Amino acid sequence: MDNDLLHTEKILADRKIFFLNLKSNARGLVVKITEDVSGNRDTIMVPAEILGDFIAALNDIKATADEQ
Repeated sequence: MDNDLLHTEKILADRKIFFLNLKSNARGLVVKITEDVSGNRDTIMVPAEILGDFIAALNDIKATADEQ
């Protein structure tokens, strides 16, 4: 297990699994978002200091999607 892992969440969606991990590294806190589809993984890293902006953007996208 990662010593720098502070918190983890797992979301199941159809045939995909999303892992959201809050980690600490030399640069500070980061959220690592990994999509796993049948063993194929893609990952992005979001610095914790912009997490509020990231979540706000996702909420705006969700609001638009909800209107469709």
